[in-house]
Amino acid sequence: MLIEFKSKRRLVAGAARGIGHAIARAFATRAVQAVAADVLAHQLGDLAGPDPSGGSTVAHKVDVTDPASVDGLVQSMGPFDVLVYVAGGIRGQAAHPLEQLTAETFHDIVDVNLTGCFLVAKALVPAMKAKGSGRIVPISSRAGLATSLTGIHSYAAAKHALLGLVGQPAKELGPFGITVNSVAPGLMATSLDYERQWASYSEGFRNTFTEHVGMRRMGAPEDVAHAVLFLASDYASWITGQVLPVTGSPIA
Repeated sequence: MLIEFKSKRRLVAGAARGIGHAIARAFATRAVQAVAADVLAHQLGDLAGPDPSGGSTVAHKVDVTDPASVDGLVQSMGPFDVLVYVAGGIRGQAAHPLEQLTAETFHDIVDVNLTGCFLVAKALVPAMKAKGSGRIVPISSRAGLATSLTGIHSYAAAKHALLGLVGQPAKELGPFGITVNSVAPGLMATSLDYERQWASYSEGFRNTFTEHVGMRRMGAPEDVAHAVLFLASDYASWITGQVLPVTGSPIA
């Protein structure tokens, strides 16, 4: 299967680190006109510029929780044929008992993982409808299918809710040729937050973790990027409203 995108334009929101960075890089090597966007714009420099494949990537700063920032991105860089929404994560937080959480810390994670996806998709959909095609691929998590190894209530809640922002829009947008599908990665140490999370586990847990993974290895950002490339391609034109676990294991 040769996945090509030719002249179609891609937006990777949350491209500065880890999975988002790998997805942006994967698009760049397939002759794609792409925008790599993140609030951490200073970490996008190695993605920007032309690629030997004939594609190119533009780095752009965006705050996905700010409607004005999102609209500014779309007005200056759009329209887009594909949205891959990767922004989110645990925002430097650690697990706390439910009764110790504040509304502010809860919303900090929910806003970037869930509300930001809504704002970016909302801004891109009108042009996709006008064109009669589009792909929206939010990156969720195994935490959206079960409980979260992070132990963070707001992260689990946001990722579960994100799946609702897959199925419902998929039903509405299907008649316009727009698909909405999610990739749900398993645990991988892809950023400083997740490296700290991994380091917080006991030595015994870390040493035996892969024994409980079907493929007997940790996942890599590229594993997720390959799944996204498929869902963003024409090969997935009759797949919508689905969640593809990329965990190295069956999901029980």
